[in-house]
Amino acid sequence: MGWQTGPVNETKSRPATAEKTPRAGRAGATRDVILATAERLFAEHGVFAVSNRQISEAAGQGNNTAVGYHFGTKTDLVRAIVQRHTGQIEQVRARMLAELDADPDVRDWLNCLIRPQAEHLAEIGPPTWFARFGAQVMTDPGLRQIMIEESLSSPSLQQIVDGLKLSLPALPPAVRRERGEMARLLMVHLLAEQERGLAEGTPVARPAWDEMATGLIDALVGLWSAPVTG
Repeated sequence: MGWQTGPVNETKSRPATAEKTPRAGRAGATRDVILATAERLFAEHGVFAVSNRQISEAAGQGNNTAVGYHFGTKTDLVRAIVQRHTGQIEQVRARMLAELDADPDVRDWLNCLIRPQAEHLAEIGPPTWFARFGAQVMTDPGLRQIMIEESLSSPSLQQIVDGLKLSLPALPPAVRRERGEMARLLMVHLLAEQERGLAEGTPVARPAWDEMATGLIDALVGLWSAPVTG
């Protein structure tokens, strides 16, 4: 029989297999470009002031539906940006937790809470956009929940939050809630302002991220240990 079974089947199968890897690589590269572009635009202008079309154009995508194709809704895109950073920050947190003394105090827990993000931003920038992106997201009640969900899904962060609660001085519940909100605002917006200053070349009190983290930790220790009056 004149069939060329072996060679013909090999010729047909090889292109289909070989085609998958470059195509997957191109899709991954496109996603990375869109994520980086969206993070920058959201950080500069706010999440809802930026359209998917603007992100696609700034990312150099000829198809204006590229953002929706790769990520779905804007909420999905925000979540993907958060996840783009949390894995690396989680590794630093886990390392710091492993190095804690047997009886950590408030400062020890705050070190584990703040320094991982500062270290991450120092490693990838400047310029960086994630702190300002986070500040924009945290001003929106709907999107803020994404940051909270992604953060508290981290085992190391949950351990830090629990440890910090146990080590805080005894405070009336209302005062504890108030100071918790103050601490959150200070962390989110001071990190964002530090990032903005470094990106724009404007003066900042402490140019190094590590030094800035030290100042922030000092302030938060003072906040939590301040006397309660009235």
